[in-house]
Amino acid sequence: NATLIASLNNATLTGANLTNANLGDADLTDAFLYGADLTDANLSDAHLDGANLSFAVLTGADLTGAVLTGADLSGANPTKADLAGATR
Repeated sequence: NATLIASLNNATLTGANLTNANLGDADLTDAFLYGADLTDANLSDAHLDGANLSFAVLTGADLTGAVLTGADLSGANPTKADLAGATR
């Protein structure tokens, strides 16, 4: 079985509805996710270095092991998000 790992570095996903999206291991370096809805999304081990997650909805999102170095989370809603092992 082949595994596809998404490369969305520098992507502009402003206000995108990514509810329940499977973005585990994805490269979202420097992505612009301002106001995106990531409710219950799988972002485990994703690379979100420098990503703009301002005002993103992260309710119930799985961010275990995610790399958030330099990410902007101002105004984001991480209610019930799992950030175990995430680095900032």
